Amino acid sequence: MTNPFGVRPVINASATLTALGGSLMPPSVLKAMTEGAAHFVDLPELHDHVGERLAALTRNEAACVTSGAAAAITLTVASCVGEPAQAFPADAEVVMFAGQRNGYDYAARLTGARIVEVGPSIEELRAVLVRRPACVLWFAGARYAADALPIEDVIRVARELASAGTPGRIGAPGPAGPPAVPVIVDAAAQIPPLSSLWRFTTELGADAVIFSGGKGLRGPQSSGLVLGKRWIVDRCRAHASPNQQIGRGMKVGKEELLGLYAAVEWTLEQDEEALLASYEQMVDRWIVGLRGVPGVVAERGYPSEAGQPHGRAVVRLLTTSGWTRDGLVRALWDGDPRIAVGVFGVPDDAIALNPQTIEPGEDLVVLDALVRHLSSGDAQGLG
Repeated sequence: MTNPFGVRPVINASATLTALGGSLMPPSVLKAMTEGAAHFVDLPELHDHVGERLAALTRNEAACVTSGAAAAITLTVASCVGEPAQAFPADAEVVMFAGQRNGYDYAARLTGARIVEVGPSIEELRAVLVRRPACVLWFAGARYAADALPIEDVIRVARELASAGTPGRIGAPGPAGPPAVPVIVDAAAQIPPLSSLWRFTTELGADAVIFSGGKGLRGPQSSGLVLGKRWIVDRCRAHASPNQQIGRGMKVGKEELLGLYAAVEWTLEQDEEALLASYEQMVDRWIVGLRGVPGVVAERGYPSEAGQPHGRAVVRLLTTSGWTRDGLVRALWDGDPRIAVGVFGVPDDAIALNPQTIEPGEDLVVLDALVRHLSSGDAQGLG
């Protein structure tokens, strides 16, 4: 990496984190973005064509590109709260499971809607839904699963209300318009598996599913993707830039439009089974390579920190290692090369090594750095 600022590149053994730049774009994505940057276009027309192609590729009714997954939450919730060019109602509610509350709540609350919490109970969910909230916002991934109902149950209860003729806040039930209570799935980091692109919507019946463009899809970091029913996608577009609505500041450029389309196309062409197998091979190399290092226990963790269907190496530091977790993380980050490792979803005395963001050969660089630090007994690890 050449830059005039002295910012060092990172070997990312952590995850597709925004703070680390998401993921690395393949050549076809870079090429599409470069070509887009060289021309003026009718941006709404390009939005239309990219959306149509993305919907076809992902087996959905409609699709649109957003400026990230958080922006997609705001736009989809806004689409459920009210029509574009109209004032949002002051009493709008968004239903979330209490165990799924997280740092992205603000993206829904930007609309002025109030978050209403429910527990993992069908009776409690049904009691809230009969109040006709704007929507249900459900977060996918292993970290959110324990204290929430499965998405299948959420969709079923919401559709039971529609079948009973319970009108929605923003329109009567019907195949072309909003159901009694729309269901939105945030699946920002749920690729792999590729089937997430159609499972939540086409197969299970959610109204919309949201993905980050810069994570498993390996598209532009500043892009997101909404897939689902045409009514909600059309409203997302109307609420978004270049229209002067709530999403005016959530601008999507022609480069992101073309780049994300190329990323989805590239991703769907990959051999997912072979890719996941390569991840497991890296995890095995890490575990075998750390075997015998004093004070260290390395084992396979599953699934990944985002609940994706692949393993990661969980490296536990015994007191005899002479290292604390924070000390080792700092030593790897300050080293040459700079290495980022994961700490989410593992014990306080452990780090996690994620193969998803590792380029060929980098797993051996990570292993070498770990063995070198852990075998040295370097006193800085005690900090």
